[in-house]
Amino acid sequence: MSSPARPILVTGGAGFIGQNLVRHLLQQTNSRIVILDALTYASNPTQLTPLMQDGRLSLVHGDIVDRELVKSLFDQYAFDTVLHLAAESHVDRSISAPDVFVRTNVLGTHNLLMCALENWQSRGVLDTARFVHVSTDEVFGDLDYTDPPFTENSPYRPSSPYSASKAASDHMARAYQRTYGLPVIVTNCSNNYGPCQHPEKLMPLMIIRCLEGKSLPVYGDGANVRDWLFVKDHCRAITLALSKGVPGGTYNIGGGTEQTNKNVVEKICDLIDRRFRDNPALAQRYPHCPAASGKSCRDLITFVTDRPGHDRRYAIDPSFAKGALGYVPEESFETGLLQTIDWYLENETWWRTAMSPNFHDWIRDNYGSRDTQPASHT
Repeated sequence: MSSPARPILVTGGAGFIGQNLVRHLLQQTNSRIVILDALTYASNPTQLTPLMQDGRLSLVHGDIVDRELVKSLFDQYAFDTVLHLAAESHVDRSISAPDVFVRTNVLGTHNLLMCALENWQSRGVLDTARFVHVSTDEVFGDLDYTDPPFTENSPYRPSSPYSASKAASDHMARAYQRTYGLPVIVTNCSNNYGPCQHPEKLMPLMIIRCLEGKSLPVYGDGANVRDWLFVKDHCRAITLALSKGVPGGTYNIGGGTEQTNKNVVEKICDLIDRRFRDNPALAQRYPHCPAASGKSCRDLITFVTDRPGHDRRYAIDPSFAKGALGYVPEESFETGLLQTIDWYLENETWWRTAMSPNFHDWIRDNYGSRDTQPASHT
C-alpha cells in the first residue's frame, strides 16, 4: 500500500486564484491542503468553509514574512510541495502604497524560499520536493500593438511597483534554484478572471456596477490590451507545472484571448443585457440596472483619466507550456466570461458582504485559528 500524500502548502489560498486552486487540488488529489493566508482585504475564505469539514483543508491565519511561523509549519506538516500564490497584486494600490508590496512580495517570498530550503535539506528531499512560484506577465512590462507576445525568454521591464516587486520575487526564486538547488518552478500568467475575484478588479467591478446602474469607468481611451485567462484554466496549468515541470523551468500561462479594456467592458454589458432578456426575474433583483428597463448597460460607460505608467498591452505565447506541460486552455473568452457573470448573479450575498465596511474585520475575527469553524456572516 502506498503511503498517503504529504500535505501541500498553498500560500494565499484564501484569495481569488488561491481558493480556486484549493478546490481544484481537493478534487484532483488525496492530499491534505494547508492554506497560509494573512487574511488581508482581498481574502475571502467563506466559500471554503464547507470544504473544511472533513479535515483535509486547514486555514492558518498568518504572514509569510513571519519566519518562525513558516518554519513551524514546515516542521509540523513536513511539506514536500509549496504552491506560492500569496502576493499583493493590485496595481493602483501599489502606486499609492508600494512599501506593502515590497514587504509581502519580495521579503515574504524570500522567507518562504529560505524555510523550504532549510527544511528540505535537513530531510534530504530536495530531489523530490517542488516549490511552484506563481507570478505574472506584468514583469515583462508592456508591448506595442504589433509586437510578438511574451515568451519565457522575454526581458524583464516592470512598469509599476507591483510588477517590480513580482519581478524581484521571480529573480529570488530562480537564484535559490541556481545557487542552492532548491527545486523551484516559476509560472508567469496573464490576467485572471472568474469566480470569487475581489470586487476591486476590472471584471467584477464592471459586473457589479452594471447591476447597480453605476458608471463604468474605463481608463484613458480603453485601448489597453490584456490577455485574459479563466482562473480554472490557470489552476489546471499550475498543477501541470507541479507534476510535469522541470526545476529551474519557467512556463508562461496564457488564455490566448487578447482584448482591449473597452471591448471587455462592452462584452460584459452585452452579456448582462442578454441575461436580463433571457431571465425577466433579474429585473426585480436589480432594478437599477439599465437592462432591467430594456436599455443597454453600455450607456453606463465613461472614460476617465489614465493611471500613471499604464501598460499598453500584455500578451502571452503559451506554446512552450503547451509542448512541455500539455497545457491548453479549455475556455474561450466568451464562455469564461459567461460563467463569471453567472457566478456573480448567483452569489449576490458574497459580493455585497465582501464590499461591506466591516467584512474584513469579521473575516479576521472568525478565521483567526488553524482549524476554523466560523459562524454565518449576516
